[in-house]
Amino acid sequence: MTLDLFAGIPVTDYNAALPWYEQLFGRQPSFLPNAVEAVWEVAEHRFVYIVQDPVRAGNALVLSFVDDLETRVAEIARRGIGPTKRETYEGGVTKVSYQDADGNEISFGGGPG
Repeated sequence: MTLDLFAGIPVTDYNAALPWYEQLFGRQPSFLPNAVEAVWEVAEHRFVYIVQDPVRAGNALVLSFVDDLETRVAEIARRGIGPTKRETYEGGVTKVSYQDADGNEISFGGGPG
C-alpha cells in the first residue's frame, strides 16, 4: 500500500510567501496545483504545501525528521534564513525551527550523533 502524506501550511499572501519557501527548501516547488498553492516533495510520497488561506494563516506546525540535520541547517543559513529556535531534548534529539512571515513554524529534527 502506498501512502502519500501532505502537510499544509496556510499563508496570508501566496505570492509573498512563495519566495521564502523556495529559499527554505532550496528549490522551486515540485508542482503547482493552482494559482494559490505550491507543493514540495520533501521525501518519497511526503509533501509540504503552502496555500493562500488568510483565515487560517499562521497556525501551522510542521516537523520533518532528517538524517542530516546540521547539513540541512547550514544549507538553509547559506540561503539567508536563520532559525528562530533551536532545542535539544533529553537523549540528544534536536529540533531547529523556522518561522515564516505569518508565524507558521516549520521545523527540522534529528537524532543524536
